[in-house]
Amino acid sequence: MADHNDFDSVSGRHTTGHEWDGIKELNTPLPRWWVLTFYATIVWAVGYWVVYPTWPLVSGYTAGVLHYTNRAAVTKDLAELAVIRGDSMKVLAGASLAEIEKDPKLLALSRALGKTVFADNCAPCHGTGAAGAKGYPNLNDDDWLWGGTLAQISQTIQFGARSGDPKAHEGQMLAFGRDGMLKPEQIVTVASYVRSLSGLSTEPGFNAAAGKKIFDENCVACHGKDGKGNQEVGAPNLTDQIWLYGSDEATIVETITNGRAGVMPAWIGRLDPLTIKALTVYVHSLGGGK
Repeated sequence: MADHNDFDSVSGRHTTGHEWDGIKELNTPLPRWWVLTFYATIVWAVGYWVVYPTWPLVSGYTAGVLHYTNRAAVTKDLAELAVIRGDSMKVLAGASLAEIEKDPKLLALSRALGKTVFADNCAPCHGTGAAGAKGYPNLNDDDWLWGGTLAQISQTIQFGARSGDPKAHEGQMLAFGRDGMLKPEQIVTVASYVRSLSGLSTEPGFNAAAGKKIFDENCVACHGKDGKGNQEVGAPNLTDQIWLYGSDEATIVETITNGRAGVMPAWIGRLDPLTIKALTVYVHSLGGGK
């Protein structure tokens, strides 16, 4: 072990006295500015612990001397925003959906508010541009499972579909294969018939008459004799070439075999009535509202 006062001629520095396999450890203290900065961060951390909510407890957390909470900050920001918006929000709250769409100023305000709400709550499923995805409807077209009027859109947003709310839409696609209502070969036949309703190609030798018979006996009750659907039960139009899950035969066979029961959450209680109204107007104005 070398003496700690040893001097390293190569680096021009003293060593600490530690040596391993002929390699000496230089005695190079940290820069004073770095050490002072490090101590300052420790002091800052202690001060932060005291001032702000920090330490978890058994049933809560330390509140801090400022009693700061994110919820209180958001509430304060919203209150300031309400002051900035002035009476316009009161007018919007008192106007009907139809009145909002007829008034350019209220329509612009409602769309601006609705767009923000859509991005925060609806875009994860329907996409930022509301074009939807597999299993999530495109809100830009004019194909609606539950209707595209202002009143129908408001109903869907408020109570959802198969959400558990007593007022939610409840129709669903039955599992004809899983529940033994149709045999596999029958499912393939009716799947080809469903494709033909939209003008899609079918396999050579496809028996259209047999497919129609199966469709009439099992599918007409919801989708209608002409296959154009029924918004009362959320049955899609099978003739418009717009497909929620896909139009290839394998996907349609999967749908008929195991059914579909997508869930639209109920937003009543999560969003206030004014916000739901603005969101309704925004969705209706995307291009597909009736």
